[in-house]
Amino acid sequence: MAKHAHRFIETFDGFVGFGMNRASDEDTLVYYLQKISDDTLARTLVQRMTSEEQRDIFDMIGRLLKTHLSEDEYHRLFLKDR
Repeated sequence: MAKHAHRFIETFDGFVGFGMNRASDEDTLVYYLQKISDDTLARTLVQRMTSEEQRDIFDMIGRLLKTHLSEDEYHRLFLKDR
């Protein structure tokens, strides 16, 4: 059984745009994150990024994980090892 799920993008039919309200912003971010994590798109983008762009994204994601997840959540939700 797969550890990762990307179901939101398959069923969402709401507003995709940013700045209208918190709920729409959250839905839009989940939508974008799931779209960009598509294997083909992610590989295409990563191959075209500069080393600095790659480092910036890696650092930002690491900072967000460290800031907003407990150690248990990091292992359970991100690493999927618990």
